[in-house]
Amino acid sequence: MAMQHTPGFLKIVHDAKTRIKECTIADVQAKISANESFLLIDVREESEWANGHLPGAIHLGKGIIERDIETRIPDTATPMILYCGGGFRSALAADNLQKMGYTNVISMDGGFRGWKEAGLTIAKNS
Repeated sequence: MAMQHTPGFLKIVHDAKTRIKECTIADVQAKISANESFLLIDVREESEWANGHLPGAIHLGKGIIERDIETRIPDTATPMILYCGGGFRSALAADNLQKMGYTNVISMDGGFRGWKEAGLTIAKNS
């Protein structure tokens, strides 16, 4: 069941989405299949990450991504696709990274939930 978001949260997400690029789950699959070079970043909470994530993803949760991104990924032109549970937190994170000077950031609409519902491979930490 999808989470019911509050009006204030939806307002800032919709505002962020006016400034960012988004892609679909199929777009991400196509990039992976074509061996395109990009970072896949999971911005969900640690507990969500631990329960499963997209194969090849790295974890930089929404709570710390803005603090740690410049150390972890210093090249502001690095291609990145961010995802969260459904595409809202990743949109907010993408907007903030763009404000920080990152120029090649995309948010995956549908998020982990959409990936899982599509029956695609899920990785788990061992």
